[in-house]
Amino acid sequence: MSLVLRHRPGLIGFELQEGGWAPVDALLEGMRRHGHSFTREDLEFLVANNDKSRFAFDASGTLIHASQGHSVEVNLQLQPLSPPDVLYHGTYTPMEAAIVREGLKR
Repeated sequence: MSLVLRHRPGLIGFELQEGGWAPVDALLEGMRRHGHSFTREDLEFLVANNDKSRFAFDASGTLIHASQGHSVEVNLQLQPLSPPDVLYHGTYTPMEAAIVREGLKR
């Protein structure tokens, strides 16, 4: 599901809508057609219990999207916020010089 909602929606035959949203029914049907059957209840459990909150339903519960980490162009319609005075970022030590030189990149 991460592959489809974050990287390759066409893999199961649909395009992401504005905001990266996908119709839940189309996702379930596309996954089923490609040998990955799960139920609406399975999907609800996954969204509610994912430790990194990777997925979210819209208010109606008829659309789902990945909350982060897309390699396809997606405007998640998030509002920019000013960072706090102190902001921590965990990284791999060899990347420090590049981050200081070029800044953080998605």
